[in-house]
Amino acid sequence: MTAFGKLIRTTAFRLTLVYLFLFALFAASLLGYFAWNTRRLINEQITATVNAETAEITDIYTRRGLRGLVFTLGNRALRPGANLYLVTTPEGKAIGGNVGALAPGVMATTGWSETGYRRLDEQDTADHRALVHVTELTNGFRLLVGRDLEERRRLFGIVANAAQWSLLVVIVLGIGGGIFVARRVLQRIDAMTGTTRRIMAGDLSGRLPVGRSGDELDRLAENLNAMLERIEALMTGLKEVSDNIAHDLKTPLTRLRNRAEEALASSGSEAEYRAALERTIEESDGLIRTFNALLMIARAESGQARGNMDDFDAADVAKGIHELYEPLAEDDGMTLRVKAASARLHGNRELISQALANLVENAIKYGKHSPVVQPLDPAAAARTREILIEARREGDHVLLSVTDHGPGIPEPDRKHAVERFVRLEASRTLPGSGLGLSLASAVATLHGGELRLGDSHPGLTATLVVPALSAIAFSSEVDAGSREENASKLRAGARF
Repeated sequence: MTAFGKLIRTTAFRLTLVYLFLFALFAASLLGYFAWNTRRLINEQITATVNAETAEITDIYTRRGLRGLVFTLGNRALRPGANLYLVTTPEGKAIGGNVGALAPGVMATTGWSETGYRRLDEQDTADHRALVHVTELTNGFRLLVGRDLEERRRLFGIVANAAQWSLLVVIVLGIGGGIFVARRVLQRIDAMTGTTRRIMAGDLSGRLPVGRSGDELDRLAENLNAMLERIEALMTGLKEVSDNIAHDLKTPLTRLRNRAEEALASSGSEAEYRAALERTIEESDGLIRTFNALLMIARAESGQARGNMDDFDAADVAKGIHELYEPLAEDDGMTLRVKAASARLHGNRELISQALANLVENAIKYGKHSPVVQPLDPAAAARTREILIEARREGDHVLLSVTDHGPGIPEPDRKHAVERFVRLEASRTLPGSGLGLSLASAVATLHGGELRLGDSHPGLTATLVVPALSAIAFSSEVDAGSREENASKLRAGARF
């Protein structure tokens, strides 16, 4: 397709033609209305003039008779730009005036008419037009008084000529403007098309050009660029996840294979085979938990869990997690407390509970204060072994936080800590897959919130921030059976 063909097929050019047609139609209607109004005004002026002169001439005929009438018409006919005058006998013979010829039948009827005529002093056969009024006098004589319409014709010609040139200028400028606008739009669309082709070829770093006009194309480009940034981040995350899965799962899979091979090679008794199988099952459970965590993160990030959302109280979730993990914390030498005020929200209760459980498990696992810097004060020592679960409402958001007093996470590492399979140096010696904070962050994002990591001086405060449902306090309590059911779900869930 040629460049001009592409140009005239653009939406901008077609819209320009439509607007041009509408504008030309409006302009033509406006000029037509003006011409019609002008014609009516001239006719009214001619009618008023002729009526006045007819009344005056009729009065002269009444006072001075036919001879005075003919004499008066002769004098008036000699004036520059004189009107048309004609007096005929009852038989239709002209006896006075300046009209040499009329259209047939004009003098036969009285009243107004528009007719062609020729003056007495004209030798050519040119057909002039006039608006005339025929009056019947006494004794059967008839009087014609009229006005030439040349002035009206000239004025109408001026208006028609102006209308033609105006429409021509409008059409030329409209088509030129349409081509100009279409070319500018086509250039921007071609630039966007070139960028999209580079993106489809694999260059995800390409972005659509954004101008400074702030028009609809700029807004579209900005939204598409935001979408492309999101896609690039997801693709980068997918690549990193794939690399991390290949790297982090290689070791347990290799260890699983080596143990099975070792059991086949060296085990001789049933007890040794059983021990080898138990270690294999334990390693397999760890792999299953890792894959379950990845599936849950993917489910949260894709928005699939939005279909299971309901209204519930965050305080009930915090109390259920406290009841579930309090024995585990005591076995590890920690004290687990809960501080919960009623805070209603709308979301996926299972995912919120799992995210909070991950934060509590991380606090139990990594929140122990270092023995080297253990304070001597018993009260301070007890405080360092304390983990606080808190649920409260703050403005338009519900906050679910877990605070410990361990080494915490340095501020430069906090953004990196929520990525998949990321394990900081201080935690590499402990069991885990590095997916707990990733899941918590994905759950918060699913609910339109965020995961905040702060300093508790010393220690870490991990907070799930999600939008509150309403300003009305929600004070319903979950019965023991529902709480036990929630605890069962958490026990069946993956430990990260």
